[in-house]
Amino acid sequence: MTILPSTDRKYRRSPRTPLLLPQKHDDREVGFGCASYSGAVFNLSSTIVGAGIMALPAAVKQLGLMPGLIMIVLGAVLTESSIDMILRFSRASKSASYSGVVGDAFGGAGRTLLQVCIVVNNLGMLVVYMIIIGDVLSGTRLDGVQHSGVVEEWFGQHWWTTRSSLLFITTLFVFAPLISFKRVDSLRYTSALSVGLAIVFVAITAGVATVKMVEGSIRMPRLMPELVNQASFWKLFTTIPVLVTAYICHHNIHPIENELKDTSQMKSIVRMSLTLCSTVYIATSFFGFILFGDQTLDDVLANFDGDLGVPYSSVLDDVVRVSYGIHLMLVFPIVFFSLRLNLDGLLFPYAIPIAFDNQRFFSVTAVLMGFIFVGANFVPSIWDAFQFTGATAAIAVGFIFPSAIALRDTHGIATKNDRLVSWVMIFLAVSSSTVAICSDIYSIFSSEKRVGS
Repeated sequence: MTILPSTDRKYRRSPRTPLLLPQKHDDREVGFGCASYSGAVFNLSSTIVGAGIMALPAAVKQLGLMPGLIMIVLGAVLTESSIDMILRFSRASKSASYSGVVGDAFGGAGRTLLQVCIVVNNLGMLVVYMIIIGDVLSGTRLDGVQHSGVVEEWFGQHWWTTRSSLLFITTLFVFAPLISFKRVDSLRYTSALSVGLAIVFVAITAGVATVKMVEGSIRMPRLMPELVNQASFWKLFTTIPVLVTAYICHHNIHPIENELKDTSQMKSIVRMSLTLCSTVYIATSFFGFILFGDQTLDDVLANFDGDLGVPYSSVLDDVVRVSYGIHLMLVFPIVFFSLRLNLDGLLFPYAIPIAFDNQRFFSVTAVLMGFIFVGANFVPSIWDAFQFTGATAAIAVGFIFPSAIALRDTHGIATKNDRLVSWVMIFLAVSSSTVAICSDIYSIFSSEKRVGS
């Protein structure tokens, strides 16, 4: 009996051979039909609202307040369109995974390329999460200024308060238990808590900014970008990967849908999640930029380590940093879930589903966690990581592959609007990615010349 590739399995269920005809790693293999609407909304929202919220105020600082907020809304609209395409073509091809839809349109090579992009994107995102957690706990150095972490502030400098020690403890006692779940829906309560903690961060930022505006101690920030030379113009495009990465959730659409009691609710779940997340993003970017202005750092969380100019400033600083650090710890496993599935699909395409092979499940999990831990200790900043993953893998996963599926249209269901939106997304994705990469290269060489001189 032939065993189909694990990335494109379609079960012919039999009581005697339940595992011999596998479908996909991210198919309806575990927990089919048990997830609720609210649980799916929280899981998808948690996938979206990760580290992107921390870099968006810096992106708005680059673009100016009005263009920045408009780009955040545009990102949500394009993301909804791309996900809608994926869902419609999934049903037409009877595929239950993103890689299955791509495989239906472009064969095994296309499926493999998508999985590589998802692995690169998710690895980059999880490294970013761990970097921010390390910044929160042990501090970081940005723009030549040392920003202390909450653990060092509370307990002083010891061997166990160093960055690597705190990240190892977090990995062992927080991440290890959470990434051991084999169903997405098992994370619904931690996802709900993570979304709540993100809202706490937004509420405190908005409250502090409002108080200072009423007092007249802060001025209205720039509404438009500051263009002083050609380099500053091209630098605007480096914000596009950050904006794209902030909405990437395509890799978890099918795992969440496959566990729903009613899969017809998925479109509503996507819209609800994107509305919630874009509201959080707009509020964070608006109030964060108003509060810190041109002093907004690449990781706005690092701005919360000094005097905010309001009563109980130090307490608010700690609440913001700790709540968001915990938020990222709870978001981590939901992104890790699809990372593990897609990497396993690349490495073991003809194996039984990873959820049914404990040895393979824990081996792949351990290798991935080791790589993420090492990366978080060597990548210098979240902006660098966002630029790398956002300008390459994230744009491919979020825009290029959904557009390519619609343009390929192997089932003849694409509308004129689908084709128009697809060409627009491909143009925006390719052009912004190319300019962002070139701008980054230009910035690197410029900084090296300044150092050399």
